Amino acid sequence: MFGIKFTRDFLSGVALVAIFSVVAIFLSKISIIQKLGFSPLVIGIVLGIIYANTLESKAPKGWSEGITFSAKKILRFAIVLYGFRLTFQEIVKVGADGFFVSLIMLTTTLLLGSFVGIKLFKLDRDTSILTAAGASVCGAAAVLATEPVLKAKEYKTAVAVSMVVLFGTISMFLYPILYETIIKDATGFLHMTPREFGIYVGGSVHEVAQVVAIPASIPNASEEMAHSAVIVKMTRVILIAPMLIILGLILSYKSKESGDGVKLVIPWFAIYFILVAAFNSFDLIPKYIVNYINIVDTFLLTMAMTALGMGTIFSKFKGVGVNALYTALVMFFWLVIGGFIITKIIA
Repeated sequence: MFGIKFTRDFLSGVALVAIFSVVAIFLSKISIIQKLGFSPLVIGIVLGIIYANTLESKAPKGWSEGITFSAKKILRFAIVLYGFRLTFQEIVKVGADGFFVSLIMLTTTLLLGSFVGIKLFKLDRDTSILTAAGASVCGAAAVLATEPVLKAKEYKTAVAVSMVVLFGTISMFLYPILYETIIKDATGFLHMTPREFGIYVGGSVHEVAQVVAIPASIPNASEEMAHSAVIVKMTRVILIAPMLIILGLILSYKSKESGDGVKLVIPWFAIYFILVAAFNSFDLIPKYIVNYINIVDTFLLTMAMTALGMGTIFSKFKGVGVNALYTALVMFFWLVIGGFIITKIIA
């Protein structure tokens, strides 16, 4: 099964990841951490990195297979289950303007981040694309989903996630301030209705949890604002599937041009993700069962992120420097300023 022998060392490695993941989930329930918008995924990778740079050398070598299994195989299965968080009806509810804001922001941010990372700041291809994917789609989960297509090394994934955490957290504090001090009482182009601001937040903020937290932190924010923000954000999430398929096609084409002989990588898990979301749209499974599935999925995603952290040794970061930070900063400015402009034009 999966081409892996389920030895005692292998199972011990998986169990280790699971234990760390349980701790990450419990920590995410602490009120101050909830207010900061840190998901179990983010806490998991932090715990994994701490383990990698302190205790990893003392652990049996055979455990690494179980850790790798968690980072690769469990990850793909978790991304498929992520489809149960979405329905196509939700996308329809937000309207064409919300969809086009999502599509434009995803496409432009991905292209911008990849270009400035590779061409301007001389980052390697994988780190640039992973960082851009995290900013353009849905934060850490998007970085996780993109990693198998690129077959990137763990430390590059960790770099991308750290950029998402940094600027996503800044966004969570910045957007309410912008709304309260400028947008709400402004006139003309700078003014946004609650619905428009919700679309702006959903189309430009990194993590789903951060999108939820922003309207919640605004005094007297309307349900329309919160609803628009979450639905537009989930529209960005579902667009990750076609993005990964197109990315796989582009990488295959470029490898043929360069003569590398790399075969086409079809991210089947992304296609299954769409099928699961389509199935979920028929509302055939009771809501309480879907809720349980989502709880399990969060745990599996946390395991995948924790396992990636466990493969991240600080010494591997040498050479990355501050270029990843500069790349993420350029995308952050585009998301905040460009996202506002795009939303005003379309919504």
